[in-house]
Amino acid sequence: MPTPKPPYPAEFRRQMIELVQAGRTPTQLAREFGCTAQSISTWVAQAAVDSGKPARGKDVLSSAEREELVRLRRENRQIKQERDILAKATAWFAGKGEKTSIGSSLS
Repeated sequence: MPTPKPPYPAEFRRQMIELVQAGRTPTQLAREFGCTAQSISTWVAQAAVDSGKPARGKDVLSSAEREELVRLRRENRQIKQERDILAKATAWFAGKGEKTSIGSSLS
């Protein structure tokens, strides 16, 4: 299986967006710069959403919303792990208390 290419640098994507906004087509730019027309179109659409322009018939997250979603999912996963650890620890301590009797060795 071939390894995926690393993402294009932000500056390169920004330049492609500017060129499309200046009137060049994604297909022309794809041939000239060696990336796909679909990638360029996606970058242009995301830039429009980030600038506050609505996407045509799509629910698209802005970059800031996408970053927040990733952050919140990460926090949620960590909180669930912490909850599970606390539940296991509580069960362990509850079980340990029933089995252990404290007797006096000073009879």
